[in-house]
Amino acid sequence: MGMMKTEASLDEKAIVAAAEKALSDIAAIRGEVSKVIFGQESVVENTILAVLSGGHALLVGVPGLAKTRLVTTLGEVLGLAANRIQFTPDLMPSDILGSEVMDQDDSGRRSFRFVKGPVFAQLLMADEINRASPRTQSALLQSMQEYHITIAGQRYDLPAPFHVLATQNPLEQEGTYPLPEAQLDRFLLQVDVNYPELAAERQILLETTGLGETRPEAIIDAQRLLEIQTLVRQMPVSDTVVDAILALVRSARPGQGNASTDKNVAWGPGPRAGQAMMLCARARALYEGRLAPSLDDIFALAEPILQHRMALTFAARAEGMSVRDVIAGLVKQAKG
Repeated sequence: MGMMKTEASLDEKAIVAAAEKALSDIAAIRGEVSKVIFGQESVVENTILAVLSGGHALLVGVPGLAKTRLVTTLGEVLGLAANRIQFTPDLMPSDILGSEVMDQDDSGRRSFRFVKGPVFAQLLMADEINRASPRTQSALLQSMQEYHITIAGQRYDLPAPFHVLATQNPLEQEGTYPLPEAQLDRFLLQVDVNYPELAAERQILLETTGLGETRPEAIIDAQRLLEIQTLVRQMPVSDTVVDAILALVRSARPGQGNASTDKNVAWGPGPRAGQAMMLCARARALYEGRLAPSLDDIFALAEPILQHRMALTFAARAEGMSVRDVIAGLVKQAKG
């Protein structure tokens, strides 16, 4: 028994030491990103949390708010091989996944060879993802969920780590297709990108219209990112926090005894919301310089994790309610 206890405490010491090293790496990542992206702290935080947790993020905002710039900056700072796809209505699945081409050798024998598409990257920027047709979006869905694709019956594994950071315009423009619910659920977080604060916008004007622009440097590499992602999954989560996650996610589902949810919510989040919350709460603790997640992490993550995983009833929408209002109410109830 004593032997087991010593092993456990050694294990705990190792995790604490690894976490402290991760804290300094994450602080350096934050510092490097802030050299290029001004203001937008919560946007930067939530996008980095998605990557540290090993998942994908959907950035929603009107054009011109540095969503693309944030993703390319993260690719450079995290040392990941990045590709970018601009989604358009005429984009085909093969434009993303790749296609088979026919080769002919010297003797005239013909054979097929697979040419990899841009999805074979560690960081895939999917720009204006809601402009692609459902057929093309479904091609991306398998890669986001299963980390491999299938072409002509042949399986091709994607590089590790693999992250999709997608951008979407909320404007109801022509030529957009709403993302299917199943695909939205694959995004760990939905990050809303709003207009910058006055001080940040002043800094943007001064810093980005001169001759030289700051270039971010790589702080870590793909291998180190994988180590941090493994560490995030090893961090202990207290029963209090687990119970809070379950209570919050379940309160967002109709038919679970929450009066305001029953009245306003048509369908609520599934178990993936709780999984996302477990991972992101640990990553957020590290991001904020702590070694264990707290209830504050859960309340802060409620909106980005739940808002794309639930829908309001027609009556609630007619009254001018938004999903964010409902989530804010649930968080308020949870805080008691």
